[in-house]
Amino acid sequence: MTKRIADCAEQRDCRAVLVEIHHIAVATVIVGHARRDITSTPSTMRLATLLAAGLLCGCASAHRDPEFLAATSGPVRPFSPAVRANGVLYLAGQIGTDSSGRVVPGGVQPETRQAMENIRAVLRRSGLTMDRVVKCTVFMADMKEWAAMNEVYVTFFDAARRPARSAMGTSGLALDARVEIECLAAE
Repeated sequence: MTKRIADCAEQRDCRAVLVEIHHIAVATVIVGHARRDITSTPSTMRLATLLAAGLLCGCASAHRDPEFLAATSGPVRPFSPAVRANGVLYLAGQIGTDSSGRVVPGGVQPETRQAMENIRAVLRRSGLTMDRVVKCTVFMADMKEWAAMNEVYVTFFDAARRPARSAMGTSGLALDARVEIECLAAE
């Protein structure tokens, strides 16, 4: 059981640590009563529970501060390309801009391809891949282009691991883009 506690602690699964310590305490009391060992009493269980509570408090405060990732190229923007917090990477919305910051020509499909490549690049710089994306939100200048956007979008994900997604029409996007896509990825 101590290996399970160490594994849970390493993964910062504080609730699982508490459950495992509680199981140890209960087992200690049961075995102690069976052996008529007076050192394994309900007070031992209380002590183990207090220890677990202390670990839980320590584990809860072990969450790291958010990490704001800086852009590595392109024009200066008033936001971070991604923020890492508590096991989730929050990606800023990406439009289909090239390395110079200009929207690629050709309409919604080339823009979608470039936006998805931009997302892939941010994920890669963060040590993740597209299969870690769990949610996307797609903003479209014209919902009539939804099917055309989807033709490109689906090629970036394994059919069995497509993230949850929302899509909505807007009255305008930055740089007159046709599509903007933001994602959340699990670490």
